[in-house]
Amino acid sequence: MIRGSATPEGTAAFAEKSDAHAGNYRKFAGLTLSNVGIGTYLGDADDRTDALVSDAVVRSVRAGINVIDTAINYRGQKAERSVGKAVAEIIDRGIASRDQMFICTKGGYVTNDADVGLGFWEYVKQEYTDAGIVSAGDITPSYHCMTPSYLSDQIDRSLRNMGLECIDLVYLHNAAEGQMSNVAREKFLDSVRDAMAMYEKRRAEGAIRYYGMATWECFRVDDASPLYLSLEDVCGMAEEVGGKDHGFRFVQMPFNLYYDQALLKKNQAVMGDAEGERRHLSALGAASELGIGVFTSVPFMQGRLLQPGTMPDFLDLDPSLRALQFIRSAPGVLAPLVGQKTPEHVQDNTRIMKIKPLAQQEFAELVSNLTS
Repeated sequence: MIRGSATPEGTAAFAEKSDAHAGNYRKFAGLTLSNVGIGTYLGDADDRTDALVSDAVVRSVRAGINVIDTAINYRGQKAERSVGKAVAEIIDRGIASRDQMFICTKGGYVTNDADVGLGFWEYVKQEYTDAGIVSAGDITPSYHCMTPSYLSDQIDRSLRNMGLECIDLVYLHNAAEGQMSNVAREKFLDSVRDAMAMYEKRRAEGAIRYYGMATWECFRVDDASPLYLSLEDVCGMAEEVGGKDHGFRFVQMPFNLYYDQALLKKNQAVMGDAEGERRHLSALGAASELGIGVFTSVPFMQGRLLQPGTMPDFLDLDPSLRALQFIRSAPGVLAPLVGQKTPEHVQDNTRIMKIKPLAQQEFAELVSNLTS
């Protein structure tokens, strides 16, 4: 078992010794985090992909990235195991220590285990229903489950998969998207509170440091949508459950040159300074006001944005670096999470770590030009 977790001192030391540009690290929650992270979503559930993912994580950390993102359902738990193997190698080779890396995973979708020779429902019966972790009706048609017993079990499995004593950040994975088509809104919100209470308990035990919500639509759609969630209300629930020092500090949402709602759609209402005043902000703006760090997903839309002629021509950069520069320069974004496996893709994408992000005024001018 790899002991410890990310610390202010460790992450600051990582940035200090890195060959990356000094402007490529952000301070949040006392931690120094690279403003690009590595994601581990896509790929076949085979040994070849395991090796590619582990190697990509090692190469990314060597290039100055200390944010690593995965999920228990990615490749049937094999993505987490690949991350765990990479983290052990990184430590053994002296590339970085555990306290210098911010490791994130997600729970909520029901997954099998690709390394176990059972069908999906056989595995669910053996591991979850027979063990009393999941009961009839707990799993939605979207294969999502967010009962405290299931989510807590997933934390334990993730810890074992990665060989860690503590996970820095656990997201509730696509909760609104996986539940609200089949569950009444009030019941769903009660389930979120119950999940938060469980996460606070696991924080107290030292199994996790923070928790958050990895989302697809709920924070960036119009408030008339049945999937809409108020980020302010979610933060309020976390405070009800965990007090002022609650662990709900991060969200993940899609953001890129095509999915621009997180930046441009003012769909989140946040209390202003004056009594009773409400301000309408974008999801990124609301997160900044509420002290929530945002990691972003699908920076390249799984490669579609990189096709010739798809992306607007701005900045003197290759398409992948152009896309990353736009996202990570947006106010309120901690880091885009880049799925990369082959050595060639890692080498290409990590060139961004040698380039300084755009200043706020430069980014504002770029957005004005792109939207005019």
